[in-house]
Amino acid sequence: MKFLDEAKVWVKAGDGGDGVVAFRREKFLEFGGPDGGNGGRGGDVVVEAVEGLNTLIDYRYAQHFRARKGGNGAGSDRTGAAAPPVVLKVPVGTQILAEDKETLLADLDAPGKRVVIAKGGDGGFGNAHYKSSTNRAPRRADKGWPGEERWIWLRLKLIADAGLVGLPNAGKSTFLAAVSAARPKIADYPFTTLHPQLGVVRLHAGRGSHLSATEEFVLADIPGLIEGAHEGVGLGTRFLGHVERCAVLLHLVDGTQPDPVGAWRTVRAELAGYGHGLAEKPEIVALNKADAMTPQARASRLRALQRAVGDEVHLISGVTGEGLPPLLRRLAGIIAARRQAA
Repeated sequence: MKFLDEAKVWVKAGDGGDGVVAFRREKFLEFGGPDGGNGGRGGDVVVEAVEGLNTLIDYRYAQHFRARKGGNGAGSDRTGAAAPPVVLKVPVGTQILAEDKETLLADLDAPGKRVVIAKGGDGGFGNAHYKSSTNRAPRRADKGWPGEERWIWLRLKLIADAGLVGLPNAGKSTFLAAVSAARPKIADYPFTTLHPQLGVVRLHAGRGSHLSATEEFVLADIPGLIEGAHEGVGLGTRFLGHVERCAVLLHLVDGTQPDPVGAWRTVRAELAGYGHGLAEKPEIVALNKADAMTPQARASRLRALQRAVGDEVHLISGVTGEGLPPLLRRLAGIIAARRQAA
């Protein structure tokens, strides 16, 4: 299934049904009177977040959604039937934006959350509504009110607990495959990952750990950033929205390159340029590809990166698994604290 995280759709709620002009006619009833019923309400357009979806591909080709009109009123003071709503099912984490692509209308960040994005029109009044002591035989009936219509943007921001960031070829896909059941594409050229990937990490807490017996969290891998990404260079920052909701960022740095500190600073600059609070999120830095470095290179590059970061840097290898358990426990600890505080 193709990944699509943005779609523009047009929605039109149903118009209200028309009221009618009718008069009661019965044998042996000298004075009948008006009995025209009201029209029914038009159908709403509803957007609902459901589990089991992780793409907006359904809205690439089906871009117009129209609800039905309410039923017209009838004699004997009968109200027209209300039209059923049209429900657009979207993945959890979908945001609904106005046509200007800036105004946030709704954020469906939980399963089952739903919002009426276009309200159906009310039904028109029949002539029975207008009868009074001074107007015994009104011949007025109203048309139904039109339903709302609008263009909206659907933007998916994946729900993940931790996000992987780094330059292309930092080993993010290899790391994701090593710690979860996800099977992303892995190759020795930049931009192997073209779309975000999700993996569920499960780890068992050891004796004396503050974690629960079995801790699990969702890890998101996004395409690599390069210098100038916040200005649209490379794949830009289009996919950074998928880690906005994360509790912590895991920043992987390729240890085989000659300047890991420069690589770390490049990505940090792009996070700051993107904004939305990403640069302020908790960050864990890991020097990856330890299996491909000499002992001298491991020690010197780890020291240099720790001085720049000002915090502990994990030395790991996604290929051999070196250093992964303590790194995952640290990630799980931050995520658990975030869940308790929420």
